[in-house]
Amino acid sequence: MIHALTIVWNPSEGIDLGFFVIRFYSLMFVVAFGLGWYIMKNIFERENESIEKLDSLFVWTVLATLIGARLGHVLFYDWEYFRNHLLEIFLPFRFSPKFEFTGFQGLASHGAAISIIVAMYYYSKKILKRPLLWILDRVVIAVASGAIFVRLGNFFNSEIVGKETNSPFGIKFLHDYYSKSDAVNATQISNPKEAYTAIATDPKFADLLGQVPVKHPAQLYEAVCYVFVFAVLFFLYWKTEARKKAGFLFGLFLVLLFSVRMVVEAVKESQGGFENALGLLSTGQWLSIPFILIGFYFIFTAEKPIKI
Repeated sequence: MIHALTIVWNPSEGIDLGFFVIRFYSLMFVVAFGLGWYIMKNIFERENESIEKLDSLFVWTVLATLIGARLGHVLFYDWEYFRNHLLEIFLPFRFSPKFEFTGFQGLASHGAAISIIVAMYYYSKKILKRPLLWILDRVVIAVASGAIFVRLGNFFNSEIVGKETNSPFGIKFLHDYYSKSDAVNATQISNPKEAYTAIATDPKFADLLGQVPVKHPAQLYEAVCYVFVFAVLFFLYWKTEARKKAGFLFGLFLVLLFSVRMVVEAVKESQGGFENALGLLSTGQWLSIPFILIGFYFIFTAEKPIKI
């Protein structure tokens, strides 16, 4: 919806089926993994690799992504909290100051990247019986496509928002500024969904809407850039001989994806972590630098073709 030429982002939680709500954030993850499976199926068929091994790849990748992303958030961004709440790392509950269901809040792509590489090492040795770089050069195409939908999920969740801006691309993220309880208390409307809608559309609550700052939709910036990363990798794999250079596509993926992170992090709100201790760059930017350097290494050393 539009308010004074600025988009007011007030998304519904998901698709209400009456007996169950399919949350958009969860749906985006399902689309990401489903599309990734389809892409890898076509790659396996082209490479004359057994499709039976694809099911194992799917399971390993899903587990590695979720576990690694969770641990990445815990270790890189919020260890000070979780060191005293260890059970909350893998349980979707908060035990203090009161017991409540929270879901898994906090996933870090840097942690997912590390865990996927580790998982692919064991997968390549135990199941695929091919060199590690063979699977890494191919799975990154699927990972790049998935990253697009993960960021769209963040957008639906109004999380990982950008800094305040006067840019015409700026958006008012209602759910980022007002929690459900804040919206209810401010409007005296007991239903949070109706409270948000009232703030967004009812002139009576114009002052409340006016307090919501306009911010960069950093999630959309990343999603659009990841379309480009995916397109480049997809084209090089299917239309060139790049797939025959061990490590080239994997290295290019690291350079492109984490360069995007470096740039977009500049307009993101702080996600916490160790940036205050190091200064100059955000936590996400510091974590991206090693991946970019490793990526350049693989690009410049990818000379000999893989025997396939």
